[in-house]
Amino acid sequence: MKMDWKNLGFGITKTDYNVRCWYRDGKWGELEVSSSQEISIHMGATCLHYGQESFEGLKAYRGKDNRIRLFRYDENAKRMARSAKGIMLAEVPKPLFQEAIRKAVKLNEKYVPPHGLGASLYIRPLLIGTGPEVGVKPSKEYLFMVFVMPVGPYFKEGFKPVDIMITRDHDRAAPLGTGHLKVGGNYAASLTSVAKAHKNGYATALYLDAKEKRYIDECGPANFFGIKNNTYITPDSQSILPSITNMSLQEIAISMGMKVEKRAVPLAELNEFEETGACGTAAVITPIKKIYDPDENRTYTFGDGKDPGPVTTKLYEELVGIQYGDREDKYGWITVME
Repeated sequence: MKMDWKNLGFGITKTDYNVRCWYRDGKWGELEVSSSQEISIHMGATCLHYGQESFEGLKAYRGKDNRIRLFRYDENAKRMARSAKGIMLAEVPKPLFQEAIRKAVKLNEKYVPPHGLGASLYIRPLLIGTGPEVGVKPSKEYLFMVFVMPVGPYFKEGFKPVDIMITRDHDRAAPLGTGHLKVGGNYAASLTSVAKAHKNGYATALYLDAKEKRYIDECGPANFFGIKNNTYITPDSQSILPSITNMSLQEIAISMGMKVEKRAVPLAELNEFEETGACGTAAVITPIKKIYDPDENRTYTFGDGKDPGPVTTKLYEELVGIQYGDREDKYGWITVME
C-alpha cells in the first residue's frame, strides 16, 4: 500500500473493509464484514424515494505513540439515534454503533495517517431504509453501515481564513423541519447555494434563518461562531444541526476563562465580532476573514485579513491537540483503541 499522506484531499479513498448490520423482523442482526464498496437494495427502498437516511461523521487520529484515538464517538451514537427517531428509522443501539466503529477502524488501521501531518481517518456511519414502499411510510427493513477513508483538510486552505457569502436565495432547512437532524436532505438542499458561492469565489454559503432572514443560521455544512469581548457566541435555532465540534469548543472556551452564549445571533451583530469561524468534524475550525452580503453589497472583515485570530487559533490548537493525544484530555473525550 502506497499512500501520499502529505497530499490527502477530502474525498473517497478505497480501504479494505467496511462493516454492515441489517435490521429485519423487528431486530438488529450481527455485524458483518465486507470488502465490497457496493450494496444491493430494492428499487423501491424508502431511502431512495422518501429520504429515509441518516449519516454521521467522525475521525480516528494516530498519536505520537502510534496509538489510535477516537473522539467523542458516544455523542455520534446519540445524535444518530436522535436523527433516526426524527424520521422514523430503526434506532441503532449505542453498543452496536460503537462496536461497528471500532471494528471498521481496526480492520483498516493501516489507513490511519501518521501523526504530525494534520490528516486522519474519516469514519462514515450510514443508516438507510432498504425496505420497498410505494406509499409514504417508514421502511420495515434497514441497513447500518460504517466505512472509512484517510483524509486531509476539508478546505484545501487548511487552517487558513476563508471568505464566505451570505445567501438569501435558499434555505437549508425550515423551523420545525429536519435542520436539527443529520439527514441527507438537508445537504441536498444546500448544494445549489454552496455551488453559487464557489462560482463567485467564496468557500461556502452562510444561511440566515428561514422565517425572517434576520439571524445567522448554518455556515455551509458547519456551525457558525463569533468571538467578541472574551465571549464565544454561536447561534441557537431549531434548524441548526448540533455540532459535536461546536459543543467541544464551547467547553474549551469556558476552561479558557471565556463566557459562552448560545442564542439568536442577529445579522447586524457581524459588525461587532473580532473573530468568526465555521466548525465541524470535517474542517474542525475554518477561520473566516470576510463575509460578503450580496443583497446589501456589504463586506464584513475580521482580524487582519491574513491569519486566524488569536482566540480561534487557541481553540483550534487545544481541540486538535486533544484529538491527536498531544494535549491532556481533561474532559474524558478520547477513547484509545486497544
